[in-house]
Amino acid sequence: MYKKILVAVDDTELGKTAFQTALDLASRYQAQMMLIHVLSPISDAYPDSIFITPLASGAYIGLHEELMRVYAEQWKTFEQKGIEMLQRLTQIATDQGVPTEFTQALGDTGRAICDLAQNWQSDLIVMGRRGLKGLSELFLGSVSNYVLHNAHCSLLIVQGQTALEDQQTEDKAGEKSAEIPTAS
Repeated sequence: MYKKILVAVDDTELGKTAFQTALDLASRYQAQMMLIHVLSPISDAYPDSIFITPLASGAYIGLHEELMRVYAEQWKTFEQKGIEMLQRLTQIATDQGVPTEFTQALGDTGRAICDLAQNWQSDLIVMGRRGLKGLSELFLGSVSNYVLHNAHCSLLIVQGQTALEDQQTEDKAGEKSAEIPTAS
């Protein structure tokens, strides 16, 4: 049924679940997998931008150069962590007999996924959905919504916990720890 499965991954539990779901499907259908990780400014791990403009002379030039050096190091680390994650997941899939390749892109996550799906001629895209609603979805956008409306092929969305579910889980954990009797 599926011969080419594109999997959008990141280093979260939801990303790992999407990967495992896609791996199970690829094994079942003897399909190829392509992993994509997008270096996006909305990622929590994205390096902080530095917007200090150096003056023509003076102390700011040295400060600006130092900040740019620190930013370049942060960027290199951010990029390298993505590559290492992709290599690790590719090895896992290959060890299970699923032909797998990977790519890392920069920019808008939804567009990068749709462009690669089109160019690689995917039959299926597997990706996670964080469950953002309201203002969070408005300001942070919804990658899964973009892909749903712009992808040329089928899409399997793995649902993550919503912010409300996260809060309920935290509340229940707090209630349980409050119930544990203490030794007197």
